[in-house]
Amino acid sequence: MAGKEGTVYIKADRNVEVAKTSVMIGDVLKIECTDPAMLARIRSIHLLTFHHPDDKRQRRTVVSLLKVIQKIHEIYPDAAVENIGETDFIVTYEEQDGKGGIIHGVKIVAVVLISFFGAAFSTMAFNNDVGVTRMFGQVYELLTGTKSDGFTILEFTYCIGIVIGILTFFNHFGKKRLSVDPTPMEVEMRLYENDIQTTLVETYSRKEKELDVGEKHMSGTTGI
Repeated sequence: MAGKEGTVYIKADRNVEVAKTSVMIGDVLKIECTDPAMLARIRSIHLLTFHHPDDKRQRRTVVSLLKVIQKIHEIYPDAAVENIGETDFIVTYEEQDGKGGIIHGVKIVAVVLISFFGAAFSTMAFNNDVGVTRMFGQVYELLTGTKSDGFTILEFTYCIGIVIGILTFFNHFGKKRLSVDPTPMEVEMRLYENDIQTTLVETYSRKEKELDVGEKHMSGTTGI
């Protein structure tokens, strides 16, 4: 198309999931433009195709934003493209079939049980390792002059303190937050996700499997 086009603003998240094998630019990027017709056309530009979605190893690829800009310039050569997001992003194909509800529930129960009994075992092992029970008995006998029977005010307040500490640390009580700050678990999960995504981007780039400018084909996907 000839003529002067406006500025196109694009923003990509680090990791994007799609539910179809043929992926358009609008499926993976947020786009803004003052020309509605131009905006709709850019969103409908084909970016890549997952040819072997049944193979889980072929359900993910890394795309360079330069490839997106190249695709836009093929149709709008005079358009100014401004990127305000990631320079490389991961596209993952996830089939939305609605199945696996029971399996998903079983996984949740399994994680809850493992977390509960794992935390309980760790707490008991720690207390046994440092001799908390013996120490409480010595302190109680020193303060009161009588021998501890193993369940005194010290053990009781210690149990309450553990509960309060856990609630404060995880910033949750049921579905309610104790503050607006993210919980330590959420922070660790975000850090873990960021590490995985950075590793994937660097791995694809080093193996030259990243969908970039001038590349038409790649393992499992194509930019055509």
